Amino acid sequence: MKLAVAGLWIFASAMLVAPDANADIKVGIVVSASGPGSALGQPQMRTIAALPKEIAGEKVVYIPLDDESDPTKGTQNVRRLVIQDGVDILIGSSLTPVTMPMLDVALESRTPIISLAAATAIVQPIDDRRRWAFKVVPNDDLMASAILKYIAKSGVKTLGYIGVSDGYGEGYYKEISRLAPTMGLTVTTHEVYARADTSATGQALKVIATNPDAVFIASAGTPAVLPQEALRERGYAGKIFQTHGVASEEFIKLGGANVEGAVFTGEAFTIADDLPANDPFRQVRDEFVASYEKVNGSSPNIFGAHLWDAIALFKRAVPNALKVAKPGTPEFRAALRDELERGKDVYLNNGLSTMSATDHNGYDERSAFLIKVEGGKFRLVK
Repeated sequence: MKLAVAGLWIFASAMLVAPDANADIKVGIVVSASGPGSALGQPQMRTIAALPKEIAGEKVVYIPLDDESDPTKGTQNVRRLVIQDGVDILIGSSLTPVTMPMLDVALESRTPIISLAAATAIVQPIDDRRRWAFKVVPNDDLMASAILKYIAKSGVKTLGYIGVSDGYGEGYYKEISRLAPTMGLTVTTHEVYARADTSATGQALKVIATNPDAVFIASAGTPAVLPQEALRERGYAGKIFQTHGVASEEFIKLGGANVEGAVFTGEAFTIADDLPANDPFRQVRDEFVASYEKVNGSSPNIFGAHLWDAIALFKRAVPNALKVAKPGTPEFRAALRDELERGKDVYLNNGLSTMSATDHNGYDERSAFLIKVEGGKFRLVK
């Protein structure tokens, strides 16, 4: 308790010496542009140049920092952003383990934070710590439920599991092990590996030894290739399921033939070309792609879309927050938090979002699309 009070006092003292209000709206962005999470953070860094420079008539200043995929660095970055830079909102991090300690800084400084990571634990359960936290990536429990329903319907009875040994992988394992028995599925293994590992052969062999009907891999970015590659190279011919964390061209390029046939539940962005031209999800995707390509000269991926969606939610909250207070004030930050909670039926690259006081993710199964790697592309499973 004394430490918490001391932390609040430090932040309060810092804010007292800061100006009463900023001339501009300041957005602090912390992503994993280097380290094991760089496959996620690099596209997010490149997205910054495509973001709106003005919202509701106010200039917006973005202050991006690299957390190097390290929780300590991430926490240092957000402390700097709220104390030194006086940001009105925090965006980040790319990874769940980096995001979790950042929530403490958001609470202490009373600054809303929109995470770009996936784990349900970032926003659930809603308590004092998570009251200031929101998330644009669909919760792992939602995606796990959707893919398990498909797995069960496909005739699978036994399911091997390999996941990364951090909050993302463990969050998925928690949901998989909880939901599987309710759908007639038996999980045969709980193998883990680190994102920075260069091989997952040992884990693959242990899974194969249990002779499962299918294998579920909970990882993100290019590290998700390792287990599937190891399984195929060791002769496993069963079905392999992944998570929405693999939805990038780098996954397909690196995995090649080894990742063909992988099935996962993912976001609309990934299969937008398979949707009708007038579909709201496709229109949101097209707007993002056009803005990104204009400044980067190349096409974006879903990880860049995470940042775009976070700013889309922020953009909707700003006009009403400005009616309450000026940027750079505690009142403005609190008003932003309240407005984020009021977003209803917002079409994003990541899904259809309706936030509330009890749901800071805002998605249901309308946001979970069944996707397959087929012919070197991500295709919607009809």
